Amino acid sequence: MSTNPGQEESNGGQRDHYFAATPSASSNPATIELVLPDLYLKLATDSGVFSRTAIDPGTKLLLLDGPKPILADAQLGDIGAGYGPIALGLAKRNPQATVWAIEINERARALCQQNADAAELSNVQVVAPDEVPASVRFDRLWSNPPIRVGKPALHDLLIRWLSRLQPGGSAHLVVQRHLGADSLQKWLTGQGWSTTRRGSKASYRLLDVTARHPEHQHPEHQHEEDQP
Repeated sequence: MSTNPGQEESNGGQRDHYFAATPSASSNPATIELVLPDLYLKLATDSGVFSRTAIDPGTKLLLLDGPKPILADAQLGDIGAGYGPIALGLAKRNPQATVWAIEINERARALCQQNADAAELSNVQVVAPDEVPASVRFDRLWSNPPIRVGKPALHDLLIRWLSRLQPGGSAHLVVQRHLGADSLQKWLTGQGWSTTRRGSKASYRLLDVTARHPEHQHPEHQHEEDQP
């Protein structure tokens, strides 16, 4: 197993990023369990995807301590869904909602769809980023974002999806403190998204992000060196 949680070993000893569209690592299927007080999921995983050997602690913390379910028709999104622990957890807790599992990694998308089918969750839409219809606006977004993709790409990703929140909508992120959670909070607020810390446990921060006002919909991208 790679010592870098953002990478897997490929056959040639090269590092294979889980945020690559097409992983080069040879398939090595596995099955893991997501166990929470209110739900249980058995999930297929594989090499070349994020946290393939166990549920990431940050993901589990977000599912445990994130906002309560929405008991109504809603559009929910999981940005960087991987094999689906957040998206499928949301779908089970919010059966009337549509959950968009948005993932660039084609192997992870296939696993997420497989896991949704196995759990009989018909309210999950597994899609690549460019497959989300332009008309969709989100009531809530959830993400354990790919911090290791690099600051400019991370900022572009967040701007892209947070800009699609409904008025009054919110996003809920989990980020490790030592990977820049506090500076990311500051950057988001500076971009017009009011961001507060929901909680902190071990090395993780839970951040709540509020949809910004219309006059702040198109700020210039900021990629200062002191940002995450």
